[in-house]
Amino acid sequence: MTDAADYTPPKIWTWNKESGGRFASINRPIAGPTHDKDLPVGKHPLQLYSLGTPNGVKVTVMLEELLAAGYSGAEYDAWLIKIMDGDQFSSGFVDANPNSKIPALVDRSDAEPVRVFESGSILLYLAEKFGAFVPTDPARRAECLSWLFWQMGAGPILGGGFGHFYAYAPTKIEYAIDRFAMEVKRQLDVLDRRLGESEFIGGSEYTIADMAIWPWYGALVKGVVYDAGEFLQVQDYENVLRWTDQIGARAAVKRGRMVNRVMGDPASQLHERHDASDFETKTQDRIAPEKAEA
Repeated sequence: MTDAADYTPPKIWTWNKESGGRFASINRPIAGPTHDKDLPVGKHPLQLYSLGTPNGVKVTVMLEELLAAGYSGAEYDAWLIKIMDGDQFSSGFVDANPNSKIPALVDRSDAEPVRVFESGSILLYLAEKFGAFVPTDPARRAECLSWLFWQMGAGPILGGGFGHFYAYAPTKIEYAIDRFAMEVKRQLDVLDRRLGESEFIGGSEYTIADMAIWPWYGALVKGVVYDAGEFLQVQDYENVLRWTDQIGARAAVKRGRMVNRVMGDPASQLHERHDASDFETKTQDRIAPEKAEA
């Protein structure tokens, strides 16, 4: 194993150069807003501010699943947050999520708006609000939430760890890629073993655990996320592939995947969603089935 250069960390780290890579312009070691701008507010109680990344897809899938299940109170406005333009650093967005990451949800159902941030927290909030997609039996509920929080802890290894060093870092570092590839493959093995013993992640029921894990790991095994399927030999994870196709075939999942999406086939993108009729010009037969898992 070789490194491009030896590096000795300084005694005190200072922010005195660009970090490099695709997202260098939005990375900084401080929090807070960079400019004043209020968030738009639509006609529905639920206001989502997001982007069609895997973390954003979790929430739009949940909302579309709730609507498909007949929960009319889950109608929502989905506003596009362009992270490369720094929308997440506006004063309005920071008020909704002081961590300046998508997605952020504001529930205006009552007189006092409720802000909810972090994708897993939003899924759980909506599940409890509508009494759906989380089992009520204590043991099954515990299993579902354990997998939900597994994803919240495991996801940064796939995204900020493997994804950054494999796809975005300006310098390919063998140690970093090897280290994170090893852990991602271990995570895939964890999922594959679990899905070899149960239909869904949490057990026999489709839950928020599936909605949280599918946008990341389902896309990965289809070679969509970071185009790393061959590198990671994802064909070995047959149970994950079976589950990925099963979830991806759901109509609500296909709709949720479209919302706030700005990449890929234009027919698969619905930049903002304010009413169910917004999907009418985006017919499902125009979405390539093999890409439905991204």
